[in-house]
Amino acid sequence: MSVANVDVIRWGRERVRISPWRGDASTAHLAPLPGAPVPSVAFLRHCLGLLAEQGYDRVMTSALSPGEEATFFAAGFSVHERLELLAHDMRRLPKARPQRLRRGLRADQANVLAVDRVSFSPFWQLDGPGLADAIRATPRARYRLAVDDRGRVVGYAITGRAGRRGYLQRLAVDPACRRAGAGTALVVDGLRWLRRRGVDRAVVNTQPENQAALDLYEQLGFRRQPIGLAVLTAGTA
Repeated sequence: MSVANVDVIRWGRERVRISPWRGDASTAHLAPLPGAPVPSVAFLRHCLGLLAEQGYDRVMTSALSPGEEATFFAAGFSVHERLELLAHDMRRLPKARPQRLRRGLRADQANVLAVDRVSFSPFWQLDGPGLADAIRATPRARYRLAVDDRGRVVGYAITGRAGRRGYLQRLAVDPACRRAGAGTALVVDGLRWLRRRGVDRAVVNTQPENQAALDLYEQLGFRRQPIGLAVLTAGTA
């Protein structure tokens, strides 16, 4: 087993995905896999030991639900950041003004990451492996770009599907190009793709202070849930 890039640690039926956190070789990103059992305390401690052997000093989790948090806390994790969770029931989808959208390609990576850098604070910015991991986070994914009249990438979205559940994994629009409909078009494109594949509920999360994102999602039919998510952290020592 290697965790130098992106890998899966397995222990019986328990599985988590491991990758470097945003290009930081000292911090690992640990994400439970869809369909796998909630990681047990013993498994999480096993993971921390393996990651320490690989030279990681710290671990950050993906956004976890309250039902997933208990064993992480028991294994020594603590809250790094709380997130708002919003859900869309898919029965009625919003409309969007026509925009230039196309499939994201490997050759677009540099331009996509440039949009990502100007859209998020350093802690949340993706690098190349992080972008690839976001696309692979669910069994099926849609990676779409918004481009301007010259073909320049001005935004992108990653929408994931696991069974009948959908996830808006990532949405970013260049601040200089916002309020022109690109973000709305990317979200609506992802929701339509999910509904065509039988998804009945889609979710997205964002920071409580990101009012622009919250306003956009709520305008498009997402509703805040009473219980949010959390990113947790732990040392490996």
